[in-house]
Amino acid sequence: MTRSIVDPAAVRLSRVTRAFGSGPAAVKALDDVSHVFPAGSFTAVMGPSGSGKSTLLQCAAGLDRPTSGTVSVGGTPLTGLKEAALTRLRRDRIGFVFQAYHLLPSLTAAQNVALPLRLARRRPSGADVMAALERVGLAERAGHRPSQLSGGQQQRVALARALVTRPDVLFGDEPTGALDSSASRRVLTLLREWVDREGQTVVMVTHDITAASYADHVLFLVDGRITGELSRPTAERVADRMARLEAVPC
Repeated sequence: MTRSIVDPAAVRLSRVTRAFGSGPAAVKALDDVSHVFPAGSFTAVMGPSGSGKSTLLQCAAGLDRPTSGTVSVGGTPLTGLKEAALTRLRRDRIGFVFQAYHLLPSLTAAQNVALPLRLARRRPSGADVMAALERVGLAERAGHRPSQLSGGQQQRVALARALVTRPDVLFGDEPTGALDSSASRRVLTLLREWVDREGQTVVMVTHDITAASYADHVLFLVDGRITGELSRPTAERVADRMARLEAVPC
């Protein structure tokens, strides 16, 4: 797949709607959403339960197709791509980290990290795999299986696996949701450092006010629509904004 012209946006959504069902019973999980996620930025996406956060992430990452509107990643439009081409784009240019670690229990940490390269029919470089584990502070655990690692260590292996392909953008869906506060801070610090030092782009859905405070921007959704954005967030400012959103009657 050839890349399009350089776009300063890592991800660009234009009038994206995602509806489920049809006719009067249709439910719009996203309703005419337009937004630009700048390259080299860290954005947290927040909102009340059912606000469309995960649907936004899935459409932005090419995991789901909008009902209408357009999405592009690094200048490459996803609209109209055939499934095989979309799969290649996700594999080569997008990284994913979820609340569940999704590590294969029979594989070592190093083998789990190498898995995306093997699936792409690329011969994994031992040096690249070890470098990815080194970046998350787990090089000494390369030969350990998931059952021999703590939850925080497993999530850091999942981060290394997401980054070993050097993606344009890393999407996280509640990546610290299953971690204790200490492990959560370590994962969030890693994400912050990758943005600041290496220009990585991170888009993270979270309900955690503290997690959101690590981002450059916080995007707020209600009923499938963007209702505001907060730059240079603090936990106090995010908490205040969320309290006001949740106080609005349905």
